[in-house]
Amino acid sequence: MAQTEGGKEQGRVKTGDQLGAKTAAGAPIAGGGVVVEVREKKGPLRAAIPTMPFPLAVICLFLNTFIPGLGTFISAFTVLCGARSELISERGVCCVFWLNVAAALIQILTAVIMVGWIMSIFWGMDMVILAISDGYRDQGLPQDV
Repeated sequence: MAQTEGGKEQGRVKTGDQLGAKTAAGAPIAGGGVVVEVREKKGPLRAAIPTMPFPLAVICLFLNTFIPGLGTFISAFTVLCGARSELISERGVCCVFWLNVAAALIQILTAVIMVGWIMSIFWGMDMVILAISDGYRDQGLPQDV
């Protein structure tokens, strides 16, 4: 994160990072590299994708591949069964459920022009990626996925 003071950007110093040294964002480190922190900003539909167990995420990906929107529609019900999502703390379970239903409907309705089919496959891949990263988090393993 950078702050602007008098038209000049200044980076905040990160401490306790994985390198074990204090580095400023964008500052050179030993070895000639540069430390850059990147965070992905997700829209509400994408942030509403639930984190499911790995086998269920793979089933949803399979369904989304062959019947666009079906896996996303099923994943909406996992939110009601306790699956976590980034948006639940902000908007509540009911809103996250309806956002997933809306994403499934968008995928179904736009599948005719291939946009929904492609979106559906990417949605399923995101479900699997979330399941894998959550599995690593639960086991305490490094998240270099």
